[in-house]
Amino acid sequence: MMHLAESLNFCGRKVVAAWASVPFPALPGCSLADTLCAYQQDVPWKLLSSWREQKVTCCFAQSVVLRGIGRESSSQQPAKQPQSALHSCGRSEQVLQHYLHSMFPGAFSTAHVLQQPCSTLPPYPQFFSPLLTREGFLQDRPPSHPPAAVESVPVLAALQSSPVLQGLLRSLHRDLQKLNVRRWFSFFSAGVEQDNFQEALEELRTLSQCYETELGADESEDEADSD
Repeated sequence: MMHLAESLNFCGRKVVAAWASVPFPALPGCSLADTLCAYQQDVPWKLLSSWREQKVTCCFAQSVVLRGIGRESSSQQPAKQPQSALHSCGRSEQVLQHYLHSMFPGAFSTAHVLQQPCSTLPPYPQFFSPLLTREGFLQDRPPSHPPAAVESVPVLAALQSSPVLQGLLRSLHRDLQKLNVRRWFSFFSAGVEQDNFQEALEELRTLSQCYETELGADESEDEADSD
């Protein structure tokens, strides 16, 4: 994980944000292109951090892995006019890669698609919606009979070097600045020096600036004024 995070970072950046979609919102019988076409305005995965929910409009680099979606090929489909640019792609990796480039133009993106879904057999908790099939795909309406236990789900996970991290790191820096470490003797008994703590705070502030964009700079000024 550390090496993957390093490969996604440059220009002084060191951390990445984790995103996931559990389950990935796919309909039975629909291709990956069909599913992604429904998410042209916002990506179908959520930030796993406790930072406030945000719509991500750009990122610097990302690695995305999708499990449980078939590796369909355009050669297996009947010859007809493609419904969209996504439908004109061949393998699922190409569909996902094209989607990432359209949603995050200019970002370095890697995409991997694995056929095997994530198993949700016991002792995995059954907290899923009744709209899910046994294979973890979404239905339009719940079944008339009691739903069967979900045995597996398609899952998407992503690591992103993104401007979202600027706000998260700035928030962490502000919270740490409020601490009076002189009152926490365990810090100093563990060998932490006041100067070292202040140096770490400054490094955290500098790190947050590495994720700044022009839009982020304007928002930072607004936050400073409100403070």
